[in-house]
Amino acid sequence: MFTVSLDDDGAELRPLEPWQAQEFLAHMDRARGLVDPWIPFASAATDLPSARALLQRYADKQAADTGRIHGIWLDGTLVGGVMFRIFEAETGNCEIGCWLEPAGQGRGLVNRASRVLIDWAVDVRGMHRVEWIASAANIRSVAAAERLGMRRDGVRREAYLYRGVRHDEEIWSVLASEWRARR
Repeated sequence: MFTVSLDDDGAELRPLEPWQAQEFLAHMDRARGLVDPWIPFASAATDLPSARALLQRYADKQAADTGRIHGIWLDGTLVGGVMFRIFEAETGNCEIGCWLEPAGQGRGLVNRASRVLIDWAVDVRGMHRVEWIASAANIRSVAAAERLGMRRDGVRREAYLYRGVRHDEEIWSVLASEWRARR
């Protein structure tokens, strides 16, 4: 397993794997209030079997080269994560996503971890386009995409049905050439 230091504040990025289901579940219990209003991610891990199953789905995606999931640890505690929800090596397109619990907010962790993933996708895997999709009402996620230097491609009006409510989805992206030029 690898660990990437995200700075000198004790923050680390590591793969999240099925054997970490107990730690992941405890983290999801702390994060649920921030995550659940926007995406079904936290509600997909409500007990140990479902937490293990979610992490196994991403282990299978990684084995198939169609996705990956990584945790963000702060001083040894899992406080959030970033993932390639979609990873299409053949087309050069991928989608990055993130989540945090309250203890991880306001520290720039999502930005730092996302930069590591985008650098890898562009520089190592040759991805052409990295997308970020968020509910338009999720102002923290939209702001994160903007801080990464992504460009707002548009809004899919009422495209996402979650908990009986239709949400507008904002689509943000950065092209490999733009990413490299900004570094």
